[in-house]
Order: sequence, then structure tokens, then C-alpha cells
Amino acid sequence: MTTIKEYVTIKKEELAKRILKLGRKPVIKIIQVNDDYASNTYIKGKIKDVEEIGALAILEKLPITTSEDELLAIIEKTNLDKEVDGFIVQLPLPKHISEEKVKQAVDPKKDLDGFNVLSKFKSATPNGILTFLDDNNYKFEGKNALVIGRSNIVGKPMAKYLLEKNMTVTVAHSKTPNDELRFFVKNADLIIVAVGKANFVDKTYEFKNNAYIFDVGINRNENNKLVGDCEKDLPVAFQSPVPGGVGLLTRLALLINLVEASEKYGL
Repeated sequence: MTTIKEYVTIKKEELAKRILKLGRKPVIKIIQVNDDYASNTYIKGKIKDVEEIGALAILEKLPITTSEDELLAIIEKTNLDKEVDGFIVQLPLPKHISEEKVKQAVDPKKDLDGFNVLSKFKSATPNGILTFLDDNNYKFEGKNALVIGRSNIVGKPMAKYLLEKNMTVTVAHSKTPNDELRFFVKNADLIIVAVGKANFVDKTYEFKNNAYIFDVGINRNENNKLVGDCEKDLPVAFQSPVPGGVGLLTRLALLINLVEASEKYGL
């Protein structure tokens, strides 16, 4: 299996070739209504990725005092902007803005994050993981999958997509008793961890030695270092690193969605 970094490099080269055939630069717009460190870092990485494949990124950074109506008006304007192939609204949003209203306001043909229920694209993080596994010939059917976390962005869509791959899927969460969680981990072939707690899954758990683990978490420990939801070097066949793991796959999925949007729905 190729490393995630090697895989992403190869896929970016493929996307750059598709853009050359397209004959124009696809345009992604990023709307940001926050100023937290994680979002700023993530957006910086997204813009770098977009430029690397020969596309164009436009960042519209709004003050956190922006009202819900003002944001919805900007989204509608972007929906109608023929120069923009696709866009995202960076999360999290200020508390006075409904995340659900914003997600459903985005045109399904331009919804690169895959948040709208009618979106033409799959949610970026789950799809990034699945595409990586597909391209590395992972055999899903008949195996046990465990999703730890039930967010609308990762946990729930991840479970749905894995069911579509004919896996037996268990979704655990903050209310799952620890003894049961340990049982599920012990019997899982594929584990997706997205709980937002540093080293939540550690070496006290038992694992299948051929298990695959994808760590979606990004946390800061007491030394201010980035760590995942899983302890490093768990005794499994594959564990995605943090940083440099699922984040790269999420950003890649966004690029794939952008190129597809420009090919199918663009000018």
C-alpha cells in the first residue's frame, strides 16, 4: 500500500492533467466566517492544493459579526456566479448562524463539501478515506467496520458509505459503554475514529493485527503538539498518521469534487 502522502501526490498529478484537458482553470470559492487556528491552517492548505493542480481559489473572509441573513445572501450570490465552479463554507460557524441552514443553502451542484442532502458530491472526509482504500484495492465486503463518532460531517455519512460497500457497520459514540467499545474495537477490520479527544483509542485496547485505522482527530496535547484521536503506533496493519493523514485525503477529495464540478456543471 502506498503512503497517504505518496498517494495524494499521484492523484494531484492526475487532476492537473484533467484540468489541462479542460482548457481553463476551475474556480473554488472558500467562504470563512471564523478566525480559529485550525480553520486558518486548513484553508491555507486548501489554497496551496488548488494552486498546485492548476486551479484557482478565492477566499472571502467575513467578520464573525456577519449575520445569518448576510451569509445566506452571499451564498445565494455565489450559487448564481457562473465564474465559480464550486464552493465551501468553512466550519465552524459563529453560534448565531444556523449550520444546517447554511449547508442546505448551497447549490447541490456546487457543494464541494457534500453537506447538502441533495449534493452531487459525497462528504469530503469519508469519501477521501474510501477513495484511498478503493485505489489500494481494499476488500470491504463482509468485513466488520467500526465508526467511533456520530457527527453529520464524518460519522453518519461514513457509516452510510460503508454499508453501501456491504460491510457490517457499528457506530459507537460518547454514550457507548467502554466495555462494549472495547469489544467492538477488538472485532473490527476497519476503524474510523472521529471523536475529537486526544489519544482516545490507545494501546490498552485489543485489535485485530490486520485491522486498518483511520484517525480523523486533530487535537493539541499538553505540549501544544498536534495529536490524533488514537495513540501512535497501535499494533495494526495500517494506521493513518496525524498530521499528514486524513486531512490530506479530505483536501484531495475536495480537489476531486472541484474538477468533477467543472467538468460536469461548469461553463
